[in-house]
Amino acid sequence: MKTYKISLNDTKKFYKNLGCDDGGISILSKKSKIHTLYIKDLHVGAANILKQDALSIGADLAVPSGVIVARDKYVDTVLIGTTKHFEVLSRKELAQPFGLKELAKTLKDYVKEQNFKTKIMGVLNANEDSFFKNSRFDNTSASARIEKMIEDGANIIDIGAVSSRPGSLTVSQDIELERVKDIVQTIYKNKYYEKVDFSIDSFAPKVIDYVLNHGFKIVNDITGLENDEVCKIASKYNAQVVIMHMQNNQTNMQDNPTYENVILEIDEYFKNQILKAQSFGVKDIVLDVGIGFGKTLEHNLLLLKNLETFKHFGFELLIGASRKSMIDKIIPTSIEDRLPGTIAIHLESIKNGASIIRCHDVKEHFQAIKVFETINNIN
Repeated sequence: MKTYKISLNDTKKFYKNLGCDDGGISILSKKSKIHTLYIKDLHVGAANILKQDALSIGADLAVPSGVIVARDKYVDTVLIGTTKHFEVLSRKELAQPFGLKELAKTLKDYVKEQNFKTKIMGVLNANEDSFFKNSRFDNTSASARIEKMIEDGANIIDIGAVSSRPGSLTVSQDIELERVKDIVQTIYKNKYYEKVDFSIDSFAPKVIDYVLNHGFKIVNDITGLENDEVCKIASKYNAQVVIMHMQNNQTNMQDNPTYENVILEIDEYFKNQILKAQSFGVKDIVLDVGIGFGKTLEHNLLLLKNLETFKHFGFELLIGASRKSMIDKIIPTSIEDRLPGTIAIHLESIKNGASIIRCHDVKEHFQAIKVFETINNIN
């Protein structure tokens, strides 16, 4: 007999190759992944009930000392269990008091299987003050840049005409539209939108309406659909929308950003903005935690490490950390030399649940992602 410890990405595939029957594959795969769910402000009565229910099925609940004697009315806890455990508890707790019924309704969302194809969103900026100069272009070079991005492996091309770097100033909708009109006409005339999806990095209704009427399919809104008019326009064209989180606005977002709990606060923000989008009839949603938009280095790292938590909404997750200053804060590096750090962040993001990677360097990301996925898909 010989043994080795295995690391599984696709458990179902592994058990199928092992020769297990179909029913066994489903059961075993649900027992193969461990989940740890942080629960804030759980009623102490609920904590005691959930602790016993978890232990009775082989799961567990980490609780602070004093819970058994109800020293504090509300406590923070961590639920530990497999996918199977969470499914059992999602049924078991429906009949329990102290808010456990509400918790039960959400448990399944944290363990449901989601399979989104990884996509690369290439960045092109039609403005002169974008922080990475190699992403800037004018209409004379637009076709060549677009064709090169498609050739290099881009699935989406994101066009922006206003810088969103920290401290940048907004411009009028008319100026923004003037900056993008020629490139949009070029895209439309050459039917590039039949080869790749185009996204507009904007929150200006006039600009968004114009591009969606000329082949664009995605609205990448750094304000997270703050403007009702953007919601109405996106719904009218049945466009996909990217809801990004940003604390304050781009002029002051990096002025001492503060959160009590960055993960919980962004989770609540997404919940509210998703409901808003859906109330306008917007159905196709992508979530972006907004790396570098009103966050310290620690906030960014926590979000990347815990990115999987936002999958419970059931939508694709986008990460855009391309050449951003968080890399410089880890190891002092010029913008031009931040590609290795960028790829490291983006590969970790894919591992933690992201399926859309927004980047300046499409060719390099295409190769890195292909190698990463090949390693992780072997069983």
